[in-house]
Parts: sequence; C-alpha cells; structure tokens
Amino acid sequence: IGITTPLHAEVIVFAAASTWSAMNDISALYTSETSKQVRISFASSSILAKQIENGAPADIYISANTDWMDYLAKRQFIVSESRTILATNRLVLVAPINSNIQIRISQKFPLVRALGDDRLAMGDPDHVPAGIYGKIALTGLGIWESIVPKIVRALDVRAALVLVQRGEVGAGIVYATDAIGTKNIRVVDIFPNDSHPPITYPAAIITGHARPESKHFFKFLTSKKATSAFISNGFKAGYKPTR
Repeated sequence: IGITTPLHAEVIVFAAASTWSAMNDISALYTSETSKQVRISFASSSILAKQIENGAPADIYISANTDWMDYLAKRQFIVSESRTILATNRLVLVAPINSNIQIRISQKFPLVRALGDDRLAMGDPDHVPAGIYGKIALTGLGIWESIVPKIVRALDVRAALVLVQRGEVGAGIVYATDAIGTKNIRVVDIFPNDSHPPITYPAAIITGHARPESKHFFKFLTSKKATSAFISNGFKAGYKPTR
C-alpha cells in the first residue's frame, strides 16, 4: 500500500495493511495534538518483518498476527517489554455487491459450488496473516483442498479486497474491518471465532529505536483516543487503555 504522511516524520511506523484506516486516523489525531509527524509504511506483516530484519529504519512495528512479531522477537529486533496487543479483528467472506452468492459458513459449506466458474481472493496463505487465518479456517471446516485450485493469492489483504471490489473474483476472505465502508462489496458471512486462532494486532518498539519520540507515540497508541479510533474502524479493543 506504500507510505503515507510526510517524509520529515519524527517517528516511522511499519503497520499491517489491514490497519490502514485506523492508523491514518490515529496518526492524524496525534499530529493535530502534538504537531509531530508520523510516517507509516503499510504492507503485509511478513514483508514488513523481513524489511525490519534487513535493516529498514522502523521505530515501531504493528503486526496482524503474533507469528511475525514472534519472528522478530526471537531475533531480538523488538523491545520485549514494550510488546502489547492493540486490537482484535474478525474474518469474513465478502463478494461483489451485485453477486448472487448466499451461503452460510459451516462445516463443509459448499463454497466451491457457490463460486461456480469464479475464483476466491485471499492474502497469500503462506505469508499473509489474513491468508494464514483463512487457510486454517477452511482446513478446519473441511474444504481447503477443494478450494485451493480457485484461490487467487494476493500480496496483502487490501489487495484481495480490491479484487473483490473490481468484480475480478467471485468472493474473497478479508478482515471485518476491511469490509466496513468499502464500496461495491457486501459481507456474505462471518467466520466462526473457533474456526481460527484469535486475530490480534501486537505492537512493539524496535530494538535500538526506543527514542523519546518513539516512546511518546507508542504511549499514544495505547491511549483511550487511539483505542477509540481502532473501535470506530471496526476493530475490537485488545488493550486496556492507559489513559
């Protein structure tokens, strides 16, 4: 998705693509209150983690799952005591607004038949958290092997959403927050909570970047105002605000 906000930023945040709306709201609010600039680079959690590992100058990392945060933690790239969960999310099946797909998600639900000649977009299930969650859910529901030939692997969850918006696929698996306010799509159904691990968004300060500016913005991320911004963008609170 790329980088937003000014290049002369005091803090650089690497954030999962699915936090795009919430983090833009939060950074704008922070700038309005402090006059300090924040630069945010959005991409899949895996890409961002690899970039940090390779020396990218991020101050803060926000992942869409615990695995990629664990990946950096094991390699001592994060300040462990700063790690916290900012928010949680849900997984949904979406379709183009004019689609006729009507289906309830349950054990062995007939997704292949519902798609017909169309395909299913999702984040790359080998790397992208939304795709990983989707694969776990579809496997547990007993239809993964049958749906594999129809999958279009997207670079991140927002890219999968765009494919659905454009009607280039018959359906997609994205986060509930991605579907909110998005034109030309509709939610077909919500995946059961027990069909995949909890979808959490851990955040941490990067090792060597625990500067006063980084700590100040990180504290803001755990404030009531930031939590409200996550909630207004469809997330559930994952952290008890500090103020």
